[in-house]
Amino acid sequence: MAALEEGYGNASSIHHFGQVAKQRLESARRTLASHLGASSKEIVFVSGGTEADNLALRGIVSARDHVVVTAIEHPAVLATAAALEREGIAVTVVPVPSSGIIDAAALERAMRPSTRLVSVIHANNELGTIQPLAEIAKVTRVAGALLHSDGVQAFGKIRVNVQELGVDLYSISGHKLGAPKGIGALYVRKGTPLCAVSWGGHHEGDRRPGTENVAGAAALAVAAETADWSQVSALRDRLEERILQRVRDVHVNGTAPRIPNTTNIRFDGIEGEALLIALDLQGFAVSSGAACSSGSVEPSHVLTAIGLSPREARSSIRFSLGPVHTPGDVDALADAVERSVAHLRRISTDSHPSRGVHVHV
Repeated sequence: MAALEEGYGNASSIHHFGQVAKQRLESARRTLASHLGASSKEIVFVSGGTEADNLALRGIVSARDHVVVTAIEHPAVLATAAALEREGIAVTVVPVPSSGIIDAAALERAMRPSTRLVSVIHANNELGTIQPLAEIAKVTRVAGALLHSDGVQAFGKIRVNVQELGVDLYSISGHKLGAPKGIGALYVRKGTPLCAVSWGGHHEGDRRPGTENVAGAAALAVAAETADWSQVSALRDRLEERILQRVRDVHVNGTAPRIPNTTNIRFDGIEGEALLIALDLQGFAVSSGAACSSGSVEPSHVLTAIGLSPREARSSIRFSLGPVHTPGDVDALADAVERSVAHLRRISTDSHPSRGVHVHV
């Protein structure tokens, strides 16, 4: 708010108002860099995670290059990789086992002499599973490839140090840790030959043209400074325990090390969309897949990639918690899940006594 009210100048202008805005922008850049273990010159402010992912892939890869991604990447990475493939660039999509944890050896087998970039999500947006980036970075360094990671779900929730992780590019998005929508950043390791993918100005070190979102950058820096998710994993575990104890035929998808706020639970015989609507009517906002894919009739590509059938994927719900939630909130949600699942299974049996408990929306 202070940046909007007192520093509305264009940060690229040399007059007083512009320089006040510039100071705020660079202060935010330094703060964000300190929370990534980076230098301020390695931070490029963008509009969010999707733009950061696009810039990381398109700004590095060119003709005759080879790109490696995993099957559980966010659509911002997979769709960009697919677009590059349509343009003639070779792309390999590496499968992921049921654990939701990427096998570094499988990535190594996918590498070619022409591999230019490997993109591996840090924490999966649907499962929450945390990938072994430091181990993967050893593989990419030996192969002479660059490593990008979509860290949108991880940054702010777990400790992130880009030097320890060994990544060359790292995407973050402000609204995942409490900043406004429309601000994000891409970490670009010093010496990484990133090219701009749009033109019009020399902003952000010639890497991302356009008048800077000073207020958004300032808010992102504050969010990074104040983020505290240390108590959220206990709430996530509490929710899982209560649901597993009270509801039959349920399974947690991806139980490997996860970020503290995410759990993905499968309810056999229940259509996820039906459960989503039932919980929404009781005041609980959950998801049946990636939020960016809401409205899609296709099952989650992440869940099918780890071996679930389309029917099982459609029976799964993602629950996301935050620092604002309390044990009482979790208990109320568990109660609502128990009631809703019992109701959906009951009406399914009543309507189709010979067809089991599958519910269609």
